[in-house]
Amino acid sequence: MLNKTFEPAQTEKRLYDLWESRKAFSAQPGSDRQPFTIMIPPPNVTGTLHMGHALTMTLQDTLIRWKRMQGFDTLWQPGTDHAGIATQMVVERAVGAEGSSRQAMGREAFVERVWKWKEESGGGITRQLRRLGASLDWPRERFTMDEGLSRSVREVFVSLFRDGLIYRDRRLVNWDPVFRSAISDLEVESKDVAGNLWYIRYPVDGLDDVTITVATTRPETMLGDTAVAVHPEDERYKALIGRFVRLPLTGRLIPIVADEHSDPEKGSGAVKITPAHDFNDFEVGRRHALPMLSILDDQARVMLDEIEAELSAQDGLADPAFVRSLSGLPREEARKAIVAKLEETGWLEKIEPHRHQVPHAERGGAVIEPRLTTQWYCDAGKLAGPAMEAVTSGKTEFVPKQWENTFFAWMRDIQPWCISRQLWWGHRIPAWYGPDEHVFVAHDEAEAQKLATQHYGEAQPLRRDEDVLDTWFSSALWPFSTLGWPEKTPELNRYYPTDVLVTGFDIIFFWVARMMMMGQHFMQDVPFRHVFIHGLVRDEHGQKMSKSKGNGIDPLELIDDYGADAMRFTICALTGIGRDVKLGRKRVEDYRAFMTKLWNAARFCEMNKVAPLPGFDPHTVRSPLGRWIIAEAEAAIIEATNALETYRFDEYAQTSYRFVWNRFCDWFLEFAKPVFNSDNAEEAAEIRAVAAHVLGMILRLLQPVVPFITDTLWHAFGFGEEGSLINAPWPLPPQPLEAQDAQRECDHIIRLITEIRTVRSEMNIPPSLMAPVLFKDASAETMDRVTRWSDSVSRMARISEITTLAGEIPNGAAQMIVDEATLILPLEGLIDLGVEKARLTKDLAKAEDEASKTEKKLGNENFVSRAKPEIVQEMRERLETQQGECVRLRAALARIG
Repeated sequence: MLNKTFEPAQTEKRLYDLWESRKAFSAQPGSDRQPFTIMIPPPNVTGTLHMGHALTMTLQDTLIRWKRMQGFDTLWQPGTDHAGIATQMVVERAVGAEGSSRQAMGREAFVERVWKWKEESGGGITRQLRRLGASLDWPRERFTMDEGLSRSVREVFVSLFRDGLIYRDRRLVNWDPVFRSAISDLEVESKDVAGNLWYIRYPVDGLDDVTITVATTRPETMLGDTAVAVHPEDERYKALIGRFVRLPLTGRLIPIVADEHSDPEKGSGAVKITPAHDFNDFEVGRRHALPMLSILDDQARVMLDEIEAELSAQDGLADPAFVRSLSGLPREEARKAIVAKLEETGWLEKIEPHRHQVPHAERGGAVIEPRLTTQWYCDAGKLAGPAMEAVTSGKTEFVPKQWENTFFAWMRDIQPWCISRQLWWGHRIPAWYGPDEHVFVAHDEAEAQKLATQHYGEAQPLRRDEDVLDTWFSSALWPFSTLGWPEKTPELNRYYPTDVLVTGFDIIFFWVARMMMMGQHFMQDVPFRHVFIHGLVRDEHGQKMSKSKGNGIDPLELIDDYGADAMRFTICALTGIGRDVKLGRKRVEDYRAFMTKLWNAARFCEMNKVAPLPGFDPHTVRSPLGRWIIAEAEAAIIEATNALETYRFDEYAQTSYRFVWNRFCDWFLEFAKPVFNSDNAEEAAEIRAVAAHVLGMILRLLQPVVPFITDTLWHAFGFGEEGSLINAPWPLPPQPLEAQDAQRECDHIIRLITEIRTVRSEMNIPPSLMAPVLFKDASAETMDRVTRWSDSVSRMARISEITTLAGEIPNGAAQMIVDEATLILPLEGLIDLGVEKARLTKDLAKAEDEASKTEKKLGNENFVSRAKPEIVQEMRERLETQQGECVRLRAALARIG
């Protein structure tokens, strides 16, 4: 006997362990079934499950469970990413808390410590994914630094280097001065900060008392200025283009150049160009062949090495002693000193408050310094062409399609990819240097030594490159390295290319594009056929979740409070094509009610002796009720299948929800009650068999998204042993059931009952009061049908008597039309008609007023243009609801004249 309520906490772990012990998630490479593959976006080994993970993993698991039921040989490849900077930071903090440092430990000991941490504490997220119900093929779990993947990384690096697609170059990078490493754009977070614009006068050489004023947010970098840029069409400065200015404090002569980078509308219209410390300035410097002087070291302290020669200048502007006093100062202190000196010497014109975006390290929070360094680069431009062609030709399709525009925009403007990092944790770059710094790239040191001996004519001592590879380099190989490449494994041949990648839009460039580049280059095929891009998880008001706002939600807490099924169903129900997911605890609580509804329906069936009938054939069903619900179930299955085929997870969830709650529970089971209790044993047996058949279809329909409650009910009703629903076949409609007559009949009765219920509700008729209903102009067929269903109509619509109208329509009666018939509900004696008219009139006036106010706001172009898009959308939805309420109230008044 089923318990009164479903208890997720008592079921989920036991059931998941059972699935895992039976290898229910395992791919079957030796089978003759068609393969279907999804690669997990490998979470960081340091990570914990957040709502973003819960979203993407739920969607992937829904797809993989569905395809498994359809008979595919499914592989959902699990694994974690070594997360270079994040993991090193975690272990460095632990080491620091012990009073030591990685430098004191040395590289070998520190890396060993990181491996130890990984074995003991890393990978907690994989345990959390199990709590979510994710049916990953765990025995195949990979780690981006396991030996197999490390071999793949070395092979790719050496191959690309020998093809001329990996090289060393001196360029500007995002530099974390606390961690002292280059970092990727994805690890940089721009923050809006309150700062200043300093207006500094630079004297024009050769023109007495003529200066050009530059506006800058970073006066501390002026020691590295190599030009002043003005817009070529700016009339204020046209005559100065080509002349030189002298740099205050050092006296260096730098040119005035014309460049469209300078915006005449901002600041003074003239900008200082510091190519070694600003990305835009770097490009200006390249266009005009300017020197690139670094004046900040790897900890963002002033260093004078590259301007030392000019500190002995005798120019009147030069102040060598002051400049030397800046050496070693952090940039913030140098800024204060330089501003004070400029003010003292009269070169500071003014200071204006100015809010602007400042890049910070996502991890650690340090202010990022654009820094000119020698790094390893990958020629992404050459690799991008085949990846773009794959999307153009349709070999890889984005869903929704508009994300292809984002992909192309990034790829067409792609820059060399900086792939080296100044870390100790990660794939160490397979490069060695000879005594003259000649580089030898090889799979291992022995091969490098052999190359060096060939180059020098004798053996020479070699020095290994200290840097490691960008984490995105190894994850770019994920779709084929996890399958055994460079070995030609059976798994590689069977499961590559994969079928679909499910991910967020924020890593289209960082991960999706790079996987496509590497897949095309090394596998000569795309890594995936479809890329489903989902939105962000936001709070219920549409705000981005963040720690600072305090509006984040812990998915593990949701699972504790409501169960994994409720959270998973909520995610599916809210994930529409091309829109963000607005999630709050209330939404999960609401959908938990759906789990309760399903459970209670199953208990009702159990109490009424519903059980699977071996050999049941839907085509033998004769009762209209039975044929109707079977046809409704088949329609729901077709709709749900189409939704999953097109990645419309919300439509799949809503189709399932509507069918189970509305059609099966609210109508079929209610209609079945008198049948179960009737003396007609044959009809009762048939409806019990139908109920079991449809319940089995429901459980299979819902299994991909709510696997725990459905399997529990599957086993309880004897459809199969515990844990077996995961391998049950996806429900397929049989040969079309000739159920048009049954559908017309049941739909007519449903509309009739619904209309009566609506009127009773609108008129505030208490449920305890039974009322007669009169039929006018009803056909004989309609009256025969109503008579056959009179028990259900009377019970469900609270009707005391069903008759045809003998005379005139009584005063004070509500009228409704169902097909050709007019239904009349006498209200005398049930309600005070005057009071109800007054109430409805008042409610209508209020609803119209609210709708008018909302409509007026939305008609204000100034408001719409300034408001956040999510606010405008919320108001449009509110207006639609308000207008619908007005229509309802007008109809209610019209019913009673």
